[in-house]
Amino acid sequence: MGERLLQGIYVPLITPFAASGEVALDAIERLVREYVAAGVAGIVALGTTGEASALDGSEKQAVIDTCARVCAETGVQLIVGAGTNNTTATIAAVEALKGTPALVAALVVVPYYVRPSEEGIVAHLEAVAQRSPVPLVVYNIPIRTGRGLGAPSLLRLAGNPNIMGMKQAVAAIDTDTLAVLAGAPHDFSVLMGDDNIIYPGVLMGAAGSIAASAHVCTERFVAMTDCGLAGKLDDGRAHAEALLPVVQSLFAEPNPAVFKAVLHAQGRIPTPDVRLPLLNASAAARDRAVAAVDAAGAH
Repeated sequence: MGERLLQGIYVPLITPFAASGEVALDAIERLVREYVAAGVAGIVALGTTGEASALDGSEKQAVIDTCARVCAETGVQLIVGAGTNNTTATIAAVEALKGTPALVAALVVVPYYVRPSEEGIVAHLEAVAQRSPVPLVVYNIPIRTGRGLGAPSLLRLAGNPNIMGMKQAVAAIDTDTLAVLAGAPHDFSVLMGDDNIIYPGVLMGAAGSIAASAHVCTERFVAMTDCGLAGKLDDGRAHAEALLPVVQSLFAEPNPAVFKAVLHAQGRIPTPDVRLPLLNASAAARDRAVAAVDAAGAH
């Protein structure tokens, strides 16, 4: 059996903005280095948490270039979000990633808004995989896309030689998720997409998580996941119980507003700003999240 190439905690990096409104590339570099030092397996650029839909083409490329350079220098993996609801555009986006340093996969979301059939979603992902210069990680998140993939479709995709894993964000460890964990090839990485259930997911066979909440308490998210992978049940449970209030507080308002507010309060990014149609986090949500992070601690 082959080994899983994706395993551990991956941080879907926020895109910090300077006071001028421009992307703060220096803050991106600083954050990536901090997360590498905390033990993450890799960085995800241009995911949902990175406000990819609010960035123009040149900004997206600058984010990719900065993350790729630092990931290559520090020896961690890079995944880049490249999925849209247009198959031709998605193929072009993944093809444009060819040659990116440290890149191991492209994150491709289930097509949103157009509400294709499940068979159409599979055909879309297979068409992208056929043309992609790097393996795909399928992003299954029905609450955002209006469509989801069940176990038979996911297992079919798991057998595609150019699809190396998936981010499963269905808000529960449901029967479909368990069926995929039980039936997928050993080298196919199921990465949990809901931060409150990372630990039970890993105990049932998930490889780790693309975890927005790991922007804070990063070392503790890494330790929790490592415990799950190593079968250290009690230690991992203690981490999971301590981190649950952190996760709940960070998602109290639309992602990534509270994440940015906390990182700004910690002095790690220049502003707490998000771009419309998102709004900055409320002071109350920020304060609750900061208190939760302080209570959980870094370790």
